[in-house]
Amino acid sequence: MQIPSDWWKTFFPGVVVDTWVKVLPPELTRGEAVFIEKALQVPPPARLLDVPCGAGRLTIELARRGYKLTGVDLSPEFLKAAAGAAAEQHLEIAWRHGNMQELPAGIDFDGAFCFGNSFGYGSEEEDQKFLKAVHGALRPGARFALDTKSAETIFPRFLARPWFEVGDLKFLENQEYDPVRGRIDTEYTLIVGDRTEKRTGSERLYTYCQIHQLLAAAGFGDIAAYGSLAGEPFRLGSERLLIVVVKC
Repeated sequence: MQIPSDWWKTFFPGVVVDTWVKVLPPELTRGEAVFIEKALQVPPPARLLDVPCGAGRLTIELARRGYKLTGVDLSPEFLKAAAGAAAEQHLEIAWRHGNMQELPAGIDFDGAFCFGNSFGYGSEEEDQKFLKAVHGALRPGARFALDTKSAETIFPRFLARPWFEVGDLKFLENQEYDPVRGRIDTEYTLIVGDRTEKRTGSERLYTYCQIHQLLAAAGFGDIAAYGSLAGEPFRLGSERLLIVVVKC
């Protein structure tokens, strides 16, 4: 499977935006917002950074709770959907179009989060650059919450051809793991009504130890890992990896 290293630059237009808006239930968004609030340990109206923000589901939910949000994303389509949803609720949110490695300067955010499995798209050097950019955007002592995959979450239940349906949406994947590159390459088929689109993507699959090392190298400390939104300890076979760190 031949996938360009910058596949994420052209992955998100079209039916993908519809998919991401529809597929995640409101109760999951509320649960993740509660976790983020507890993890970042700052009350409203603290300044929070959501990167990448996608269609703004968490940005909007936390803005509704009184926080001052800035959302950054590379996809104009996602940002348009996010701005429209925020306007309907009369929420003031700063939306920024740009690469997640190049974050707003001069704000000193009180907290930041990266949710929705958006870490690991690029090379290890690019991932390190992103973590250093987040570190630079935070005030001293501020916290950062990262939601991501890891080898410990994926391999115990790895499926080469997973698929699911949500209403009229069908989402199919054909996955291959390359142990030399440490990446999962995937061909996606998305079907909504009479619309069918195909995409390809590639994600770096780190172990938790490797992610821990990247965070420490970026200047973060007090690194804690959880296996669920309920705060269960992270272990082999956990359904997800949630990491909370502090800017040293």
